[in-house]
Amino acid sequence: MKLFKTKNKTKIFCIGLNKTGTTTIEKVLKDYGYSLGDQPKAELLAKKWYNRDFNEIINYCHTADAFQDIPFSLPFTYAFLDQYFTKAKFILTLRDNPEQWYESITKFHAKLWAKGKDIPTSQDLKEANYRYKGYAFEINQFMFNTPKEDPYNKKVLLNYYNNHMYSVIEYFRSRPDKLLVINVSNDKDYLRLADFLNKKPIYKGFPWENKTNSI
Repeated sequence: MKLFKTKNKTKIFCIGLNKTGTTTIEKVLKDYGYSLGDQPKAELLAKKWYNRDFNEIINYCHTADAFQDIPFSLPFTYAFLDQYFTKAKFILTLRDNPEQWYESITKFHAKLWAKGKDIPTSQDLKEANYRYKGYAFEINQFMFNTPKEDPYNKKVLLNYYNNHMYSVIEYFRSRPDKLLVINVSNDKDYLRLADFLNKKPIYKGFPWENKTNSI
């Protein structure tokens, strides 16, 4: 299979939540020749995001062509990036429904940090040695603002998912050419993604990818 190299300096931001197929999008972008940001470094910018200090996030964006997951999947980031990188394009990945996303993220985090429990506890997150000890609990609180003893409160997380989808779509409502909303379980959406990137399709559908080292 011939992969593409791109001289396109337009930034591409995948702003779907974790566990919505963002790693699959990363695979597609790499195959088209986009350089991807270093994810461990990006995730360490979460505290900057929480303090609404986007300067270091912008500096980080000069290191590559395309980016996904934290901090790009977090609220407000896309709006700031849109104002700074005026030619940027944004990809919003979603699941079939919010319940599917909730089941996916809780199972994935349980596998990473809770030794197979159904849902990680606060103590599991505090003890997890991911990026640094306690990062998992910290980012959970930054993102979801759940009760500390109920870090995966279902009502809160489902609201978070719905609010993110609504806010992104509403923000770009007057400029639909800037945003592509896709579901990686739909192969037709792969063709829409290729068209959005002004590329010829490499596959007939999405190449499935998953990592166990990214939240």
